[in-house]
Amino acid sequence: MKACISQVCVLSSTFEEDIKSFVEGGCPNMEVWLTKLEKHLESASIADTKALIADHGVNLVAGSYQGGLFLSTGEQKKSHYDHFKRRLDLCQGLGIPLMNICADFPARVDQQILQTALAGLREAAQWAEAFNTKLSLEFRAQSSFANNLESANTFVTASGMENVGITLDTFHFHCGPSKLADLANINPKKLFFVQVCDISAVPKELATDSDRIFPGDGDIDITSIIKELKRIGYDGYVSMELLNPVISQSKTSQVTELGMGALSKILA
Repeated sequence: MKACISQVCVLSSTFEEDIKSFVEGGCPNMEVWLTKLEKHLESASIADTKALIADHGVNLVAGSYQGGLFLSTGEQKKSHYDHFKRRLDLCQGLGIPLMNICADFPARVDQQILQTALAGLREAAQWAEAFNTKLSLEFRAQSSFANNLESANTFVTASGMENVGITLDTFHFHCGPSKLADLANINPKKLFFVQVCDISAVPKELATDSDRIFPGDGDIDITSIIKELKRIGYDGYVSMELLNPVISQSKTSQVTELGMGALSKILA
């Protein structure tokens, strides 16, 4: 498995600053926060951005996040898909092979909604395929559907699309109804991406993204998760994803250096 860090950990810095600071912090693999990239491209060209990335030897391994693909209709759907296609073009242009997508279901889900969402996933996957991009669905503990690894796997498998897989986030794995045994039923080829963080002294039911801390410093049994991922043969990226507002204001190179230290420990 390969260590990676998400730009969302340091939202106070710019895309260009991150490129330089990730290298200073010893992290060559970056999970791109697409909103930050889009902001950067308001004043920079794709060609200059590619040169910046190449000059510093940074590898853009994934882009996060895209929503609104499953159930939107009419003008709302057009708006979401126009944005989605622009982002696919960015991913292709900068060599980002994977886009993380959200399981944004309504509060109440029935079979008709699921079938509509499945059709939406297939349509999104077909567009992504045209841009040589994979889509990875992140299940979320608070979602009305696909709030666990098992249902996310069933949903993704039912799409029948080879370029669609699953993102496992240890925060949602821990806070939702997922079980360690669920990993045994996952085809490792369908597990496209892993994100890690920890939480400490917070009940699962009350935990929010702001409670995320460095992996290995809290209550999530990350060691067992990593051990099981190795056992089933997952060999992709493991990205540290923190949305902690205190950490976000810290110096980027310091966050990446501490993050790489934490990732090295849990991956060992």
